Amino acid sequence: MRAVVQRVRHAQVAVDGVVVGQVGHGFLVLLGVAPGDTDAQITWLAHRVAGLRVFEDADGKMNHSLLDDGLGALVVSQFTLYGDCRKGMRPGFTGAAHPTVAEPLYERFCEALVAEGVVHVARGVFGADMSVSLLNDGPVTLVIDTP
Repeated sequence: MRAVVQRVRHAQVAVDGVVVGQVGHGFLVLLGVAPGDTDAQITWLAHRVAGLRVFEDADGKMNHSLLDDGLGALVVSQFTLYGDCRKGMRPGFTGAAHPTVAEPLYERFCEALVAEGVVHVARGVFGADMSVSLLNDGPVTLVIDTP
């Protein structure tokens, strides 16, 4: 699995002009699933995302997590995170899991964030053509690959 985690002031995702998920101060998580990803990787990644200490404490240091500050996350499926751009000008996506495999893992990742204690987990619509808007905070953007 691969996650691009962005600290945001706010973010939302819309399908056909209708907002289907949104979050205030917290994370926008773009999630890519690869063939062979497992529940163990979901658990590891959800724990890592929920506990990332990238929010400022009273001293202005990045020392707080979503859990510390009661913040939420908007999770959007993003198969293009596994796009291979090494050959030609059109990316190949064979590194991404087939949707029948990826969708249940995406859903379980969202559930795992809730189980970790993230107070609000909003979602995009798997497989839909989505419009994502955000106000990046910092900016703080991290790429996390599971072991």
